[in-house]
Amino acid sequence: MSQIRQILDMNAFDASTGGEGAVKRRLDNLGAASVLFYREPIEMVAAKGAWMEARDGTRYLDFYNNVPSVGHSHPEVVAAVSAQVAKLNTNTRYLVEIVDDYLEALKTKLHGQLSNVVMTCSGSEANDLAIRVARAVSGKTGVIVTETAYHGNTALVTEVSPSALKRSPLPDHVVTVPAPGAAAYGDDIANGFRAAVVAAMETLETRGHGTAAFLADSIFSSDGIFADPAGFLLPAVRAVQEDGGLYIADEVQPGFGRTGDAFWGYERHGIAPDIVTMGKPMGNGFPMAGMAARPEHLAAFCEDVGYFNTFGGNPVAAAAGLAVLRVIAEEGLQGNALRVGAHLKAGLSEVAAGSDRVTEVRGAGLFLGVDLGAEDGSGAPDAGYTVQVIDRMRAAGVLIGAAGRFGATLKVRPPLCLNMAEADRFIEAFAGAVKG
Repeated sequence: MSQIRQILDMNAFDASTGGEGAVKRRLDNLGAASVLFYREPIEMVAAKGAWMEARDGTRYLDFYNNVPSVGHSHPEVVAAVSAQVAKLNTNTRYLVEIVDDYLEALKTKLHGQLSNVVMTCSGSEANDLAIRVARAVSGKTGVIVTETAYHGNTALVTEVSPSALKRSPLPDHVVTVPAPGAAAYGDDIANGFRAAVVAAMETLETRGHGTAAFLADSIFSSDGIFADPAGFLLPAVRAVQEDGGLYIADEVQPGFGRTGDAFWGYERHGIAPDIVTMGKPMGNGFPMAGMAARPEHLAAFCEDVGYFNTFGGNPVAAAAGLAVLRVIAEEGLQGNALRVGAHLKAGLSEVAAGSDRVTEVRGAGLFLGVDLGAEDGSGAPDAGYTVQVIDRMRAAGVLIGAAGRFGATLKVRPPLCLNMAEADRFIEAFAGAVKG
């Protein structure tokens, strides 16, 4: 039986072993809260495009993190941030033109009912606020998430992030459903997933909470990446909305063109969310996030407590966000994600066809999941082997991480500027790693 893995344990340095030099310095400073990648942590000194450079001069192709979505150190984002921080940086209690320029540009990407945007500094803050709004609107308190979801690390959002919990059980007001894959629902994922969500709603009703929100990231990143068939998510969302609950679309991972065929992950499913949360790729590394909601929903929440975020929506963040939107459009990065992502998926599928250890390749655009299985050919998830593959790819100069319920899924999410040659380099490194 494969062991369930917490998100922070995947591909992580074991701090209990201690360390020397820069590692010891980090552990001394952060203590038990320190999270470093790899059994032998890397000290990074520079990055550009899809590449990162370590202290020892080694260059790594970065397939690990979706924060620098338009490319590490993108010159247009750097220039925009530099110019604005040299001019003015303050909070949203003042009128600053670039802040509203950004909000209006962002809103053109959202459906019309989501005409209010509250800016925050992190996806955690955005999801925290979204749950509070959903509770104010619905008059209920229950939340439905998937079994290995991760939505952030405030006290409220940690409660709805099963993959972050090491010992504590889920609170009574949170009910999980299995990730939307064939393993749980067979060939009819849409109706199977809807039935699971309806059953979760009934459980919350029995417990006296009712359903305030169904909170899901539409690529189901931490669950192991589940993208297809497009549209499968809609029946479950409709069931929640018909019962008076809200659908919160967590677009921190799949948003801003990453899936290729849509700007937002939820658009692939034909959904009109009640709330959209976003973060990581918004500023290409500059800390910014946000929550988009209907005016009447936000007003219902603000009747009670209101909301203000000192750094959320500052002019420098707005400059970074505007630059990201420009770059995505000017460089055709959504289309690039579709084309290069399809090439990457085809190449990985070809490797899978020749390996008993690669059990499935799935995903959309430049967000793919690759399942790795046991040596006996049973298809059982093999987290230990996944760690070996990750380390072999690092040795080949490629950074990659793990996801999924058992930590046996490679999470493939390079910068959107990835080119065909870089995709081929990843495929080559992966092929070598699973043969090693």
